[in-house]
Amino acid sequence: MAYIKTGVNQPGIVELLFYKGSTGKALSNLAHTLLHGPSGLTPAERELIASYVSKLNDCEFCHQSHSASANAHLGDEGKTVSCLIDDIESAPVTEKLKALLRIAAKVQQSGKAVTEQDIETAKTMGASDEDIHDAILIAAAFCMYNRYVDGLGTTPAASDEYPDMGKRLAKKGYKYPPVFLRPFIVKLMNRKKKAHTKG
Repeated sequence: MAYIKTGVNQPGIVELLFYKGSTGKALSNLAHTLLHGPSGLTPAERELIASYVSKLNDCEFCHQSHSASANAHLGDEGKTVSCLIDDIESAPVTEKLKALLRIAAKVQQSGKAVTEQDIETAKTMGASDEDIHDAILIAAAFCMYNRYVDGLGTTPAASDEYPDMGKRLAKKGYKYPPVFLRPFIVKLMNRKKKAHTKG
């Protein structure tokens, strides 16, 4: 549970999204647009960027959940994510994505760390202006999400929960339910979590 009293017995950002509906809806819709909306990058590529930046920020919940979603999109049982964490250069992804991941890593440090040469290099690898825009925005947004999750002291999920979470996110995305349903959904989630913990 988070440092504050939320009344939501859920891991990671889920607890915070359902604590406050107005911000929860905005943040969920942003994540859905970034990772499932129109883009020259595939959902799998965008999830890999989110996972990678979250790993660099040492945010366990975001790294594990977005890795699980990337795994579900790719159907490779986590091979690509593992390779990226070990060494981008040998990872089984396109040269374009490698260039974008290098840019994302610089954004994680500071937006000012990105140079015009980084952008030109990505373009020579086939990245469009929109690809570069989307990669940088995802990296910047996930620095915010990571700090939100860890700044309020949320608890990561159990390791066996991530695969199903990833499949659900890959299929349905990040859309927030109607705010008026939030109290009912929180009760339902808390009941399921309690039953899962007892089981």
